[in-house]
Amino acid sequence: MEAPPVTVMPVTGGTINMMEYLLQGSVLDQALDSLLHRLRGLCDNIEPESFADYELVYLLKGQQGNPFLLRARRSMMHPTAPWHLRYLGQPEVGDKSRHALVRNCVDVATSHSLPEFLNEMGFRLDHEFVAKGHIFRKGALKVVVSKLFRVLVPGNTENTEPLSLSYLVELSVLAPAGQDNVSEEMRNFAEQLKPLVHLEKIDPKRHM
Repeated sequence: MEAPPVTVMPVTGGTINMMEYLLQGSVLDQALDSLLHRLRGLCDNIEPESFADYELVYLLKGQQGNPFLLRARRSMMHPTAPWHLRYLGQPEVGDKSRHALVRNCVDVATSHSLPEFLNEMGFRLDHEFVAKGHIFRKGALKVVVSKLFRVLVPGNTENTEPLSLSYLVELSVLAPAGQDNVSEEMRNFAEQLKPLVHLEKIDPKRHM
């Protein structure tokens, strides 16, 4: 399988084995406050959640085909919280009538020995990064606004630098397979965020 684009869905509780509907975009640093103000007005009347997560991306190279990719993530704000292991399936982007990218998403909480376990299973660390930002919700919709940071010294989350001068914006819904009506709801919400940010169905094959 081809590696999906970097996504920054924060660590959450429970186990997820559903389809993820996703739209992505970005906003320059200087426009962040305007976007956050707009989101506070559009989303549920609860204080947005803040997060700071450390993510490790592992590859397992088979004898044929593309490598298998898994993501291990932990919260830096809650060090005692479980690690999370995430698998993101091959995106389904062919349906032109569907307004969002769709892919299988499996997310499970694990013990703190997850990195060691993956190494013993034959996985090798490909890259690591830190993501910091905010989570807004409107019903089943989740909007994640995050800044990505490069880890300069392997394993040292205190020694980082921003990857860009912008914030990643992701609008997503987790739903059972076949619930394509949620993509229409996502499109309508995304329209309300223009022109501050343009959220799109991004085909990862175009960005490999």
